[in-house]
Amino acid sequence: MTDITALHRSLLTIDTHIDIPWPEGPDFLAATERRVDLPKMRTGHMVAGCFAAYVPQGPRIAEAQEAAFDRAMAMLKRITTMGGNQAVVCRTVAEIEAAHRAGGTVIIPCVENGHAIGTDLSRLAAFAAAGARYMTITHNGHNALADSSNPRADLGDGLVLHGGLSATGRAAIAEMNRLGLVVDIAHVSKDSMLQAAEVSRTPVVSTHSCLKSLCDNPRNLDDEQLDALRAVGGMVNITAVSGFLRKGAKPNEVTPSDYVDHVDYAVNRIGLAHVGISSDFDGGGGFTGWHDAGESQAITAELVKRGYDAGAIAALWGGNFLRILKTAEDEAA
Repeated sequence: MTDITALHRSLLTIDTHIDIPWPEGPDFLAATERRVDLPKMRTGHMVAGCFAAYVPQGPRIAEAQEAAFDRAMAMLKRITTMGGNQAVVCRTVAEIEAAHRAGGTVIIPCVENGHAIGTDLSRLAAFAAAGARYMTITHNGHNALADSSNPRADLGDGLVLHGGLSATGRAAIAEMNRLGLVVDIAHVSKDSMLQAAEVSRTPVVSTHSCLKSLCDNPRNLDDEQLDALRAVGGMVNITAVSGFLRKGAKPNEVTPSDYVDHVDYAVNRIGLAHVGISSDFDGGGGFTGWHDAGESQAITAELVKRGYDAGAIAALWGGNFLRILKTAEDEAA
């Protein structure tokens, strides 16, 4: 019989999308009401977390875009300092692996919503210099780069703005490739996603999505999108948002079994190498059995129950995402 605790604690576990409270919030180093803090990461053996500098969509005008950039930079500063001397910010796969070997907890900064660059591609270099490893191209609402899966009527959005990526969006992806920033296609429209997969020189990732075949939601990926991820060497990281796992479900109506149903579907459709794990904790994720980072072993237990071996579980929990990060590093100019 598998010792699930020993297996889980041997893994280099990476949660590929976590939000932070902003502008004020409790101390990351203390036990808090947040779903993710350092004590919970250590209790649940969550070795690494991708913490997002999230920018809500606003008007597509220069003033709003500049304010969004300032917010993203301030949030990246918070993310890179919140661990003090108790967690390490890692910019490369080698640093992540070394921190894991040393028994450390890892912070991986990222940016959510390309609205933060507006049309100024030089801002991408600022994000990379601040430690970011990926940028989510859109959030809810179309931006200057691409169409979103969730248009914002309150911002005047129609169903389509650019027909996928704008010319600026294509140029932004080329610059992200040059800088080693992974292209995150969570939140983008289907046309935007398929075009991003085609134009990016490195594999694109959905860092926090579920599957439309199991739950019909605009944020979820359909089979054509999954096949496109496989074709370019990308991946989908299944997320713990109850309404993306089961249509209309509340967090107390969802369990790790529902979550791993999506993992199973993606693995069977496009292969183990293209699937991973994320939570969207403190941004809407969490359900019965995986309420916070401290309960992360529950996902490992469910994977063992479904017949996944240690190597497969290690790939799902972080190995596949490390491959994506390493490819982005290697292809950077």
